[in-house]
Parts: sequence; C-alpha cells; structure tokens
Amino acid sequence: MRRQRTETDQPIRKRRLKTKPVLILLAILLGGNLLWFTLWLTKDGGSVKSAGTGEQVASVGKEVVTHEEWVAAMEEQVGRETLRGLVNQKVMEAAAKEYGIKVSEDEIDLEIAMLRAGGEGTGELTGEPLRKQVKSQLILEKVLTKDIIIEDGAVEDYYEKNESLYDVKPSYRTAVIILPNQSEAEKALGELENGSSFGALARERSADRVSGSLGGEIGYVSESSENIDPAIVSAVTGMKKDETAGPIALADGTVAIVKVSDAAEGRLFKFKEVKDQIRRELAIEQLPQSVTPEVFWEEFGAEWIYGKE
Repeated sequence: MRRQRTETDQPIRKRRLKTKPVLILLAILLGGNLLWFTLWLTKDGGSVKSAGTGEQVASVGKEVVTHEEWVAAMEEQVGRETLRGLVNQKVMEAAAKEYGIKVSEDEIDLEIAMLRAGGEGTGELTGEPLRKQVKSQLILEKVLTKDIIIEDGAVEDYYEKNESLYDVKPSYRTAVIILPNQSEAEKALGELENGSSFGALARERSADRVSGSLGGEIGYVSESSENIDPAIVSAVTGMKKDETAGPIALADGTVAIVKVSDAAEGRLFKFKEVKDQIRRELAIEQLPQSVTPEVFWEEFGAEWIYGKE
C-alpha cells in the first residue's frame, strides 16, 4: 500500500473524443447497470437471499418491510428500464441477422478503449455484460449508417487531423474513499491495512455519497478525465491492479484514499484499425437526430408488459 500526500497544479491535457456515439452508448450502459443492480439485489447465494412474499426483509421499530414490498419498489424504480435494455439487445440481435451485420471482437475492444480514454465510466458493467452492450450499440450504428456514403478522403483527413484522439493513454479502474481530514484518512488506511474491505469502508465513511453507495467506484480514470480531481488522476497513474494509495489532499480540502482494481494499457490505434469506426462516426453526424433501438421495435415485432412504446 502506498502512503502519500499528492498535490499538483500541473494542467491535465484534455481531449474531446466521440460525441453523439458516446452519448448513445452511455444510455445503453445505463440500462446495463440497472440490470446488474437488479440481479445483484435478487440473486440466490448473494448478499440478499430469495424469500417468500410475506417474509420480513427490514424493520423500523414495529413496522416491517416485506419481501413483496421490496421487490415491488425495485420493479417500479428500475424494472422498466431493465426490461427495455433486454428488449433492445434482442431487437439489435434480430437487426444484425436481418441486415447481415457482423461485429468483431476488435471493434468491441476499440469502442471500450475509446470510451475509457474519454474519461467516461462504465459503472459496474464490466467483462462480458459490457461487451454485449457495446456490441448492441455497434449493431445500431451500423444499421443506421449502412446506406450513408462517406468518401475515403474524408476518413483519412479526419484521422490526420485527430490522430491524438487515437493515442489512448493508460486508464485505471478506480475506487475512492473521501474523508474530511488527514486524521480520518490515516484511521481508514489503518483499517484497510488490517484487512477491512475497501468497498465497505467507502459505503460507511466516504463523504461522497454517490461513489460511496457504489463501494467507492468512480469508473476508469486517465489523464483525459475532466471531472476528476487532478490529484486523484496523478495518484492512480502508474498504479498496479489491487494497489491502494493515500492520503491524497484534494482541491476542496478533503482527503482521499484510492484503490485501482484494473489497469488498462495505453495504445496508439493506427489508421487501418480505426478507419471503419471513423467512417461510421462521420456517417452518424449526418443523421438528423439521435436514434435509439426503440425505433426498430415495431419492425421486429417487439412487445412488452408496459404496452406500446
């Protein structure tokens, strides 16, 4: 475990990556996160066991919360969007078959690398679930742009003018615990060194309630992350998987402890590797408006319990 106090005024180089495609992708990732959240809450053998509808899952004094009430509340809050995400995946799979569209593993790798390089998080979605969501997004983009012609010269010109966008820097999946002062940070570090769970401490102690509720998770951090305190960016750069560092003095006067759970290597993508992605992006920019998979529901006979979309 690194113990350090990091303060930096060094400007972080900022880059703008994909705009409209990234926004659409993030919307799909949100649906994936809702699905993950629901499965996490209800899975057998996890932190919460399945129960009968009348079984008590919580209480406040003499008032109880039943399993049935709990599940109904979950369905109301996340059920619709979770189901929407599942239907959209099936619709995109049907579209791929109908139009003969294929998505390679290399294309998925590129999209994930660009998403992380842009400082955008992927929430709790990782591994195969993330790849499935990205694949659905790529199918959507290919369906929408299959009839749009982009000249080779425009693709080459874009790459030459924006080559730095494809020089993807290393990124680090980061969790943080934000403490009010140095003393509290030292105390938390001691507990971590004695075996306490980083995620549990983040939920209990972190002053940032949003990341704290996720066990401290703030997604992938790189030098292009615009909404992360520069001291955190500086601290995680170069860290290895499962390494913890702190205390780190932040600009607002609080103190952070950080943990890296995954480190993705940087990479320079050559023109031949990204030309199809660039062509697709330029084609998407010609669309009159952003389009989501729902526009294909009727074409492929999609129906759900919430009625007509």
